[in-house]
Amino acid sequence: MAYRVIVIEDAPELMEDMVSVLRKSPDFEVSATYKTAISAMGPASMFHPNLFFISIDNEESLNALAAFVDTFPGAYILGTMLQWDPIKAQRALESGVTGCILKPFNAKEVLEYLQLYTIRGKHKPARYISFFSPKGRAGRTTLIALLAMLISEKTGERVALIDADLQFGDLPIFFDAEPKRTIVDASQDIKLLTPMSFAPYFLEIKKGVSLLSSPDRPEYAELVSPENLVEVVMMTGNIFRYVLIDLPAGFNPLSLNVCRISDVIFVTTMLNSGFEINHVKKTLEMFESQEGEKYKVKTVFTRVNPYTEEERQKIAKKLGHPVDVMIPNEYRMISIANSGRLSQGLPKDTLLMKTVSKLADNVIAMEEGL
Repeated sequence: MAYRVIVIEDAPELMEDMVSVLRKSPDFEVSATYKTAISAMGPASMFHPNLFFISIDNEESLNALAAFVDTFPGAYILGTMLQWDPIKAQRALESGVTGCILKPFNAKEVLEYLQLYTIRGKHKPARYISFFSPKGRAGRTTLIALLAMLISEKTGERVALIDADLQFGDLPIFFDAEPKRTIVDASQDIKLLTPMSFAPYFLEIKKGVSLLSSPDRPEYAELVSPENLVEVVMMTGNIFRYVLIDLPAGFNPLSLNVCRISDVIFVTTMLNSGFEINHVKKTLEMFESQEGEKYKVKTVFTRVNPYTEEERQKIAKKLGHPVDVMIPNEYRMISIANSGRLSQGLPKDTLLMKTVSKLADNVIAMEEGL
């Protein structure tokens, strides 16, 4: 059955081009055209459309998207733009549209985008979740890998792993993966990419979970600018519902820029010598100095032994801040996780997996606004 289409575009030539392309395809039936989303809000309903193209180059239409989505809750809504604008795309997703597409387009591209956005998950904005450590060897990468798989399993939605530890990232090793493209390629190309052309930069490591790998060599890190990395992360959110970013240890412009656009920042450290609590305390002070950042920060302590509520309170007292997440010390399970066979899964009945599973539930609940 053909899609019943409404096209909303205030540029006459573009309108004509889009309508002509759609009418030549048996997959689309153009019911009506309008100049702005506001003018279409009422009369469009008489056609019972299930697919809209709305120009978000028009600021008035962009601002009206949320109300438009409420008016046509069961329809696919694609925001159209002449040049990819990550800020406009983000605003459109926040309004609840299906996704965005560049114009002019052909019928095949429309079908491909609809498929891409359908498997992405709910028509809601992506959740950007960053993992930061004051120093290395914090158990951060193990946690992010396990969490990605569990979120995907629990939601059925697509999850992206971005290995932004540009010099020493090792997420590919966790999955015994050999990506053909890396974050360097994505960063260099991002100004020319669209969600459809960007998607192949990710390697699917398990159904629903894909990886954008760290550079092949440490010296390539300097090729990734903080600004381009932010655009990479934001475009990833157009393809995936959850975007988990593994950041390098320590503060730098790259990690700070990504943290600013993140919904949640997990500050992760491994208890070992006792100095780690002081490192986290300094880290929290740093985030508190960044306007609006302190409310997004959650503390995570890994390899905690003994794994008890008393130990949590003890750490919290020294830290002067609640301990949001504790990960138990299970050497055998962590050894398996680090062995390169992580995509094959781990036993779900262990304390480690039960703890990370609960964290996944909390992340999903945050996303739902509970």
